[in-house]
Amino acid sequence: MKRVLRVFVFAAASASVFALAQDYPSRAVRLLVPNAPGSSIDTMSRIVAAKLGDALGQSVFVENRDGAGGLIGVEAGKNAKPDGYTLICASNGSMIIAPLLKKPVPYDAVADFAQVGSFAVTPNVLIVNPDLPVKSVKELIDYAKANAAKVNMATAGVGSQSHLSGVLFMAMAGFDSLAVPHKGGGPSVNSVIAGQTHWTFTPAPAVMSFIKNGRLRALGQSLPRRSAMLGDIPPVADTIPGYDYSGWAGLVAPKGTPQPVIDKLHAALVKTLDLAEVKDGLAKQGAEVFTGSPEDFRKFLAQDQGNTVKVIKAAKLQAE
Repeated sequence: MKRVLRVFVFAAASASVFALAQDYPSRAVRLLVPNAPGSSIDTMSRIVAAKLGDALGQSVFVENRDGAGGLIGVEAGKNAKPDGYTLICASNGSMIIAPLLKKPVPYDAVADFAQVGSFAVTPNVLIVNPDLPVKSVKELIDYAKANAAKVNMATAGVGSQSHLSGVLFMAMAGFDSLAVPHKGGGPSVNSVIAGQTHWTFTPAPAVMSFIKNGRLRALGQSLPRRSAMLGDIPPVADTIPGYDYSGWAGLVAPKGTPQPVIDKLHAALVKTLDLAEVKDGLAKQGAEVFTGSPEDFRKFLAQDQGNTVKVIKAAKLQAE
């Protein structure tokens, strides 16, 4: 009798999930963005959300929940009802870096969420002050090794993406520069322009105009391959094999969201990312479409999380 009852309960639950997936979505979907309005992640999220709503047949509205490096927004999404009506825009800053710098770690990017899919990758550019006598990644490494006490690296702040990408670069290349933290990416780039610091990694859109007018020199970019968007700027990986530290963005849902709903969301995301206007909109933000299955995204998160743990240790950062 108990076995029959368990089978009945399982069948009823399966039917309920199937019915939810069939009807989904029957109302608007909320996309939590754990970044400030007007930020790069926010802008990309809105580009995707507008057309994702068209693909789903219901509006997808953006709700900004910024603060604490993204922890506030991500935790709000993590604790939301797992019914497909709350999504979270995940990025390496909010999903990977911020929680790893907290004690105890508030959430796990892989285990605590249902992955929908990635949608963008934003390469960083390795820039130097034009007065520095280097014109390639190799020349910067050689110069920094020969002038270790004189060469320093600007960062957007301790534990920022620019800081960790620079630490990874130095660790893999075998040299050291003093890391000089600033209050954000803009001030760190300005310090390199002014010659107060010598080099940094920064998102491409923030510096392309300075590179074109000669106020900065680009030596390399952080994708492991060439990028049409970045023209003739070579990958750092051409000089340091295996180097790969770019920003990214994707969609996750609260853990326990039914798989049929995740599948429907992923299909809508793929359809959205295939639109020329979405590709063009992301390109204007210095991003390329970055897509794959929910399982691909899960594996990517696990790999990025593992790499970030190593870089945080190399940077000698302590969780607070």
